[in-house]
Amino acid sequence: MPESPIRKLVPFAEKAAAAGKEVIHLNIGQPDIATPEVALKAIRNLDRTVIEYSHSAGFESYRRGLAEYYKDNGIDVTYEDILVTNGGSEAIVFAMMTCFNPEDEVIVPEPFYANYNSFAMQAQVVLRPITTYLSEGYKLPPIEAFRELITPRTRGIIICNPGNPTGYLYTQEELETLKQIVLENDLFLFADEVYREFCYDGRTHYSIMNLDGLDDHAIILDSVSKRYSMCGSRVGALVSRNKTVMKTALKFAQARLSPPTLGQIASEAALQTPPSYFDNVKAEYVQRRDILVDGLNAIDGVTCPLPGGAFYAMAELPIDNAEKFCAWILEHFEYKGATVMMAPAEGFYASPGLGTQEVRLAYVLEIPKLKLAVEILEKALEAYPGRVENATASKAAHGA
Repeated sequence: MPESPIRKLVPFAEKAAAAGKEVIHLNIGQPDIATPEVALKAIRNLDRTVIEYSHSAGFESYRRGLAEYYKDNGIDVTYEDILVTNGGSEAIVFAMMTCFNPEDEVIVPEPFYANYNSFAMQAQVVLRPITTYLSEGYKLPPIEAFRELITPRTRGIIICNPGNPTGYLYTQEELETLKQIVLENDLFLFADEVYREFCYDGRTHYSIMNLDGLDDHAIILDSVSKRYSMCGSRVGALVSRNKTVMKTALKFAQARLSPPTLGQIASEAALQTPPSYFDNVKAEYVQRRDILVDGLNAIDGVTCPLPGGAFYAMAELPIDNAEKFCAWILEHFEYKGATVMMAPAEGFYASPGLGTQEVRLAYVLEIPKLKLAVEILEKALEAYPGRVENATASKAAHGA
């Protein structure tokens, strides 16, 4: 199993904290946004004498509530099309093990959520990356690039929309392109849609479930973790109109008995969260995004595209190696008594050698912390012994 690039530098952060430094955690998508009060009340006011198993597919009342949530978001499904999982992570593993056999291939735009690597390894599935580029804002490659990757072993495509780690938001036209490839080759299309609420600048999320003709092909992977700032509840969902897929996935769900009862209670209550909650959260994330991205782009040699959704940004830094820099800044640097923890981007790629100058930053902390983090990064880049000319800037200067 590969180490998580999001967590592998934790020992350096622990040592920094033990040495008295404040560590600003931009490495992980753990929002500091308050969990909706309605969910917290459901746990505080719990009136049960037994914390029992639920149905392996999840409590029916919760699945019915989820079906209404999806309908409110323009996605027409029934509760029977929903399997509640132990976080979005289990939804991804179940989907891979349900739809693919060992050595089957899945195409994934890179950079991608790093744990797709781990999940594919568990399912003995081969990830075939198709590269997107920071210089192009991580837009989807042309359809011909996908066709070139198709082999007799290709069985699916997986996307994250809006994207982790890039924040990229797919257009309906791009999703129609993917639909064409899927139907041409009889593939499954997985969409990790856990950030659907977080789309910015007047743009909206378009679900793969609304692509005509994909009922047997489309599978949504979902989670309450980021939507309601409930990462520790460990409740997700696998959603598909394909009855055979759902029947097979239930076998895996039965083997692990049930999703967490307390997490489902909180998640069902969270369905009553008022729209104002999301309006306020989105407005806050836009402010945080702009502070971070504008601040990064103002640093000499740094390039950071503007994310269209989620709460992550990828940045290219003028450094020799991102993993070395991320370890160095924790171990050897501080400014105003603080340092910054980031995720080196190499672990978000499957193609060797990519992402070595890039980092992922999660703008999940309050604005004063983000401003300080930008200051720290600027000072650290000035002091870092492995600083080099920024690759993107160098190419532009030479007309490459």
